Amino acid sequence: MKKLHFILVSSLVFTLLFYKEDLGLNWAIFGMMQTALICYFFQEKITSRAHLILVVTSVLSCFAFAWYGDFPSFFAMVLSIIFLQFKTQEPKLKLLQALPLVLMNGIASLGRILMFSQYLPKRKVNSGFAKKVIAYFVIPVVFLGLFLIVYSFGSDHFSSLFTDYYLDIDAWQVFVLTALGFFISFTFWNYWIPEVFYEKNDLLDNDFKEDAKTQNQNSFSFLDIDFERRSGEITLFLLNVLLLVFIATYNYEQFFEVVKKSNLSSDTHERVNAVIFSIIMAVGVILFYFKGGFNFDEKAKNLKKLAKIWILLNGVLIISTIIKNSEYVSFFGLTYKRLGVYAFLILSIIGLVISFVKITKQKTNAFLFNQMIWYFYGTILLCSFVNWGNLITNYNIAVNKGVEPTFLSRLNFNDEVRKDYFLQNKLDGQYIEISREKDISRMQSRTFLSKALYYEFLPSK
Repeated sequence: MKKLHFILVSSLVFTLLFYKEDLGLNWAIFGMMQTALICYFFQEKITSRAHLILVVTSVLSCFAFAWYGDFPSFFAMVLSIIFLQFKTQEPKLKLLQALPLVLMNGIASLGRILMFSQYLPKRKVNSGFAKKVIAYFVIPVVFLGLFLIVYSFGSDHFSSLFTDYYLDIDAWQVFVLTALGFFISFTFWNYWIPEVFYEKNDLLDNDFKEDAKTQNQNSFSFLDIDFERRSGEITLFLLNVLLLVFIATYNYEQFFEVVKKSNLSSDTHERVNAVIFSIIMAVGVILFYFKGGFNFDEKAKNLKKLAKIWILLNGVLIISTIIKNSEYVSFFGLTYKRLGVYAFLILSIIGLVISFVKITKQKTNAFLFNQMIWYFYGTILLCSFVNWGNLITNYNIAVNKGVEPTFLSRLNFNDEVRKDYFLQNKLDGQYIEISREKDISRMQSRTFLSKALYYEFLPSK
């Protein structure tokens, strides 16, 4: 199949799935269709483990959206299918380049759609073909139309054969959906990659080129390599000392200083925010000093040791923060934000480990980003697959923390557990609970293609 066939088929299916429908199962079906088209027509390109992983995650994320119908599962589904398409069609490019290309093509397609010569097939129309069209189609239709008009004026019954019908189609909605479906399909199947992405692709390699191993360019024009190396050693030594002092005071405040329970929330938020900025800056320091020749500099052994100590100390800081967040959870229960703190801290540990590997294995800065994009993608998948609202509800009820009715009613996809708890304890979620019941009734009354399957397995009120 040619690109035009993919675009037209996808556009038609999109219009049929979304006509007079809300967002729901139709998106999951459309996503499954795109995945199936990639797997069937480009199966010879699906050869690596990464391809197989993306095929599985694309299918699972489509099922997740069919079940939940929320934004995290939608984002995971879109990202999975885009990554699968990108990895299948452009295996030589780095996955990191997919994100800017999506944004770029979303804008560029508005103009590229009008460049018909780029995607419409070119056909030569000879005079014999034109004669047949005129003789066999145009002339008979013209005469038939003229006589239909004349006969219609002469007989009401004859006229009613052609006029007493009403086609129940919302023409405006069909037009909008067709245009939107064509735009999405065109962008997905006929994307544009500027040459600069191929030219600069080497900059995103995980390993240094041979000439880069021998070139040790200074970062500042007024400092030679020896001064810059010594400057790095002094900087990292002072940062390590500073971080040791910070860890000591940070842990004293967390575990030994008496904090009022009412102040625990604000204190924890401030300290977590400080750690977040600290970790980002810590990774930035590593990337700055080991972006090039220092990775292979025999005289940079002390610099490497200090950098590794810097990484380990930041790891200690993260572990302390995880313990503090756990203490916070033990006092007040789980929330989405507290789970998010755990996710960020775990990603930070992974980032530090990869930074340690980068220094040890003498990898480029791009190595860190090429690895981390997979972990961020995995985090998004985890957010979409797991019912976190139900998990938070079950945990908080088990420990009897964070069980305020209004809070539980604001959590997503915890309806059965929440209702049972409210009935057993004769609690009232007030207006929020009433609103949730209305949302459930509305979701259950939707047509099939607009449904989220989760609500179909809830008992009707």
